[in-house]
Amino acid sequence: MTARSAIVGIGTTTYYARGQSWPRTLHEMACEAIVLAAKDAGLPVQAIDGFAYFAAGAYSADGVDTGRVMESLGIKEIGFSAGVTGGGGGSAGAVGLAQAAIVNGDSKYVVVVQALQQAKTRFGAAFANMQPSPDNSFFRAPGLTAPGQFAALIARRHMHEYGTRREAFAEVAISSRLNASTNPSAVMRQPITLDDYFSARMLADPLCRLDYCLESDGAVAIILTSPERAADLAQKPVQVAAAVHGGAGEWGRAFMWGNTADAVFASSGHRWIAERLYGKAGLGPRDVDVALLYDHFSPLVVMQLEDFGFCPIGEGGPFVEQGSIRLKGGSIPVNTHGGNHSEAYILGITHVVEGARQIRGTAANQLADVSVALATGGPGPLPLSAVLLTA
Repeated sequence: MTARSAIVGIGTTTYYARGQSWPRTLHEMACEAIVLAAKDAGLPVQAIDGFAYFAAGAYSADGVDTGRVMESLGIKEIGFSAGVTGGGGGSAGAVGLAQAAIVNGDSKYVVVVQALQQAKTRFGAAFANMQPSPDNSFFRAPGLTAPGQFAALIARRHMHEYGTRREAFAEVAISSRLNASTNPSAVMRQPITLDDYFSARMLADPLCRLDYCLESDGAVAIILTSPERAADLAQKPVQVAAAVHGGAGEWGRAFMWGNTADAVFASSGHRWIAERLYGKAGLGPRDVDVALLYDHFSPLVVMQLEDFGFCPIGEGGPFVEQGSIRLKGGSIPVNTHGGNHSEAYILGITHVVEGARQIRGTAANQLADVSVALATGGPGPLPLSAVLLTA
């Protein structure tokens, strides 16, 4: 399938541990990332005429406002500004949103931007802060108030159904930290061992502290345009072979309410996404050279490997334990930047950045001959998303 958009600019701020970005503001960081992305593309920042968001302002101190950004950066006019619903599940989907604006002729240069500053709101307490309602009474009444508790239920079900061991979850955390140890941008770079993992504090059985992603501050901006315009810019274009967001209704029930069949509940919810994504791109799992899998909780990486066809359903545990996701010697290297677990958690958009850098050949842990990269958003409440990037 012929690509209809391309990534041409990437900008990132320094990544900070939660709360350490102060006294910088979220607006300042967002603008810095956009300016850096424009510079990377070889464009004047005023050429940007579209904005695409996901989880816009949902977990930040004040959110990113298009009008304020335009005022600060001197952008005179835009033809598009919209966001994908949901949380981090829309991170890869925002790339598709930007592409839609380009294909429709609304904008020529669209920036996907996400900024986080968790001075006031912690992800770990996201559901505890909700006001009671008929919907959330399904999970708040039994004491489910944190995202990790929902992930723990899914992990335990996968262990029950397929015999998956905590050693598989440990391998996700260990390999991510190993990759981060050689990435200068990573917040956490100290390698961890299997002993470290099993000594870590249990937070939501079977998930320990090292199964959880980081809580981070920072900003990321990614500029897309048409393949024709991309050919004249400063960087090697990274083609968007396909981008999909959405998901099956059964998974929409699974993550928050758990009211669904085992086959769906003990998964990452991405099988519908994977089928559409591969179909649109005319590619399959054997074509993918690197997988950047949304890793807010390590068991969901194991399940994404199954849902995207890198191993059979139910065999993700042994697949991971045998070293298949390692940077060196693995059959499908995963989260070569360290992922949400160790580089930074900016609601998953860093996975798209890493995919683009691997295609460009500029990643900190560059693989040889990368021509196809997969980046995913979610699992979490719908929508989920994924994007395939090609050279």
